[in-house]
Amino acid sequence: MSVRVRADLDSLPAYVAGRTVPGSTKLASNEVSRGPLPSVVEAITRAAHEVHRYPDMAATELVDDLAERLDVPVERIAVGCGSVALCQQIVQAMCVPGDEVVFPWRSFEAYPILTRVAGANEVRVPLTAENALDLDALAAAITGSTRVVFVCTPNNPTGTALHEDELVAFLDRVPSDVLVVLDEAYREFVDDPKAPDGVELTRRWDNVVSLRTFSKAYGLAGLRVGYAVAPPEVAEALRKVYIPFSVNAVAQAAAVASLGAREELEQRCAEVIAERKRVGDRLLELGYRVPPTQANFVWVPLGERTRAFNEHCLENRVVVRAFTGDGARVTVGTPQENDALLEAAASFAG
Repeated sequence: MSVRVRADLDSLPAYVAGRTVPGSTKLASNEVSRGPLPSVVEAITRAAHEVHRYPDMAATELVDDLAERLDVPVERIAVGCGSVALCQQIVQAMCVPGDEVVFPWRSFEAYPILTRVAGANEVRVPLTAENALDLDALAAAITGSTRVVFVCTPNNPTGTALHEDELVAFLDRVPSDVLVVLDEAYREFVDDPKAPDGVELTRRWDNVVSLRTFSKAYGLAGLRVGYAVAPPEVAEALRKVYIPFSVNAVAQAAAVASLGAREELEQRCAEVIAERKRVGDRLLELGYRVPPTQANFVWVPLGERTRAFNEHCLENRVVVRAFTGDGARVTVGTPQENDALLEAAASFAG
């Protein structure tokens, strides 16, 4: 072959999506099982009739609605093709080859991939023994070359969430020229009153970004739309590296309609939270270690038993997300789906 592909791509870690096995209960991708909010389906249908037109590249209606709901100026909002695309836009906008991106590990799988694609250097900071983010270690890992620090709370895949006082203390220690990205993809499922609100923190620090998504609680994972609340100059930079039209017209219409369905969203999240507690409590009864979670999934730190647990679940027609050597992440689904998982977990533990 005469064309030259970047040699370093051979060492790039692959993003592993949750498997879909026909006929099985899929609890591997942190999707919500009930689909889009009911009132949103009509908006999706209407928008489908206009897909021969290019979408509004600025997502004006969505940005305006977000600005009003969050009480922030439109200049502080940027959109992306899911929050993962915004992570990519942030690294592209902030880093040049040789710069450092610091993040906890294990955390969102895309962080090391996006860092390496941008030519930046990744700095992984281990979690605590309790599967939580180690903010002291994250702060200590920041150097003069650090440009971005990702802080995922609730953390994917462990589900652990920070408290506001510890996050505030951390932000006070971060140099003002380092961008702290609060990845809050699961914020709608948080019921801990001590948990931080990243949007509020962006009002207090000029180097803090809050990332959120419509993929999880709103049930729009297949449409790909997320948003960032950031300092105006950062939001402008994110728009400069935005792939034109990547948030499509159907996604924009669905997101706008979702923002108007607050009661439906609150009811859905309450159901997930109740099932989350039931699943977690039962796993604890079965003898599993399950750290407290504020997301729509639970983390089962099984270490070297993870592969065997994953295979056992597959044999029982349940698909979980296994991180070999570390643990398994299990999405909270419907009561029936969760019962299938708990039955598999019970027979494995026995």
